[in-house]
Amino acid sequence: MNDAFKEAKKAYALGEVPIGAVIVCDGKIISRGFNKRESKQNALMHAEIIAIDKACRKLKSWRLENAIMYVSLEPCPMCAGAISAARIKKVVYGCKEKSSGDNLCENILGSVRLNHKVEVEFDNTLESDISQLLTQFFKEKRQKEVN
Repeated sequence: MNDAFKEAKKAYALGEVPIGAVIVCDGKIISRGFNKRESKQNALMHAEIIAIDKACRKLKSWRLENAIMYVSLEPCPMCAGAISAARIKKVVYGCKEKSSGDNLCENILGSVRLNHKVEVEFDNTLESDISQLLTQFFKEKRQKEVN
C-alpha cells in the first residue's frame, strides 16, 4: 500500500486527483500507475487502468490471474470492471470512497454476472494519510476555482 500511496502523491504533485495503484505478481511490483485524466484529457486514465495496461504489456497477456492490485482509493465502477476483465486475483484498497456506503466495488467484483470473481480487501493502515491527501487536493482545487 505504501507504493500505491507514493503513486498517489505523484498524481497530487501534477495536479491530478491523487490516486495511485501498483500491481504485484510473484511478490514483485510489475506495474505502477497514477491518475492522468487531466494531463492526458482522457476519461479512461485512472490509476488502475494505467497499471493494468502496463502489467498486460509486461506479461504479454491480458490475463493477470496471479496478480494483486494495491490501490489507494476504492476502485470506481469502471475500474472494478477492468480489474475483473483482467482476471486480477485480488484487489486491496487503502481508503473507502466517501460516497460508497453501498459497497458498489465489492458488489461489482463479486457479481454473478461476471466470469471472474476478485477477492477484495480493505487495508486501513494508511487510510488517514490517503484521506488527508484527497481532502487537501479537493480543498486546494475549490480554492483555485473561487479565486
